[in-house]
Amino acid sequence: MSKILAVDDSKSMRQMVSMSLKSAGHDVTEAEDGAMALDIAKKEQFDLIVTDINMPNMNGIELIQAVRTTLPNYKFTPILCLTTESSGDMKTKGKEAGATGWIVKPFSPEKLLSVINRVL
Repeated sequence: MSKILAVDDSKSMRQMVSMSLKSAGHDVTEAEDGAMALDIAKKEQFDLIVTDINMPNMNGIELIQAVRTTLPNYKFTPILCLTTESSGDMKTKGKEAGATGWIVKPFSPEKLLSVINRVL
């Protein structure tokens, strides 16, 4: 079982991600934006972070940069972007920030779990 931090400003999307992961036996903590996720990540260690890109307060790219640059214990933690953004430019920004992978919404729970199993 892995500890996973799911970050999305959409409550229904967080619930969908959370249910998919919990049904596969993972322990899931939810955050509604990057700022909240960063606070949680400072206090707890997660095996994986799944984040949306477009969020208020702190977006997914800023969250990835903050986690990678300010939390040394997350240096090698996989971070997946789960977003409606599919442009090459945005994917490049994500990779430069330190994202491990990219899943475009809408997603199927099977696809999400298959990508997660590859990076964990």
